[in-house]
Amino acid sequence: MLDTIVPLLPKSFSAYCEPFVGGGALLFYLQPQTAFVNDINEDLIRVYRVIQTDVQALVAVLRGFQNDAASFYSVRAWDRDKAGYALLPDIEKAARIIYLNKTCYNGLFRVNSAGEFNAPFGRYAKPNIVNAPALMAASEYFNTAAVCFSSRCYSEVLAALPKDLPKDTFVYLDPPYDPVSGTANFTAYSKAGFSRDDQIALRNHCDELHARGLKFMLSNSATDFIKGLYAGYNITLVQAKRAINSNGANRGGVSEVLVRNYG
Repeated sequence: MLDTIVPLLPKSFSAYCEPFVGGGALLFYLQPQTAFVNDINEDLIRVYRVIQTDVQALVAVLRGFQNDAASFYSVRAWDRDKAGYALLPDIEKAARIIYLNKTCYNGLFRVNSAGEFNAPFGRYAKPNIVNAPALMAASEYFNTAAVCFSSRCYSEVLAALPKDLPKDTFVYLDPPYDPVSGTANFTAYSKAGFSRDDQIALRNHCDELHARGLKFMLSNSATDFIKGLYAGYNITLVQAKRAINSNGANRGGVSEVLVRNYG
């Protein structure tokens, strides 16, 4: 989506906020010097913090993992022992998430109702478990810019944005998407899920950002529900590629919207 998003970005901004950072594609593309970065997924934010504080040790731990089913399911099971997992150092927890992401089916982050990682083994011949150059580059950025990490509800992040932020602050919102069909709803990224009531609450927060004079862009699926919610804003219909679908024939281009409160 970067090729579509970048031309629609504000021409300039002095601070950046991304409350649903996920893989951080736009964050790493822009590398803003002042950034408020959040995700409700605590495991993910722990990865970013470890990359920031101890990337060399993280790389060393990653080098110890093996790409076979027995190793995968053994590492995946670490979080089934709640007491033992809580005692693990953050470096080992972060390395586990990267390892599982690189070796699980389709790189899918999915948890069950207990919050336990449950994506199956991917059976890839040569997954890039230790991408040291990318990790080092991310660490360099995190340590040369003012990047504030948090893991909480997006609404708390928006509410906590300093009142004296400059008017050219830019907020990019990439929430869990409104499902395009009755079987397309994917809420297993976190235990909480994201309902249509949540989508409405998010729109209300966007109204508040607009009232503050802050610029925002929001990505979502191009459902009638979402287009109706944001009818008062600038909506751009775009095509996006999707590689994850239970039916391989249905992988490919899907319609999405980019919503902006600026021209």
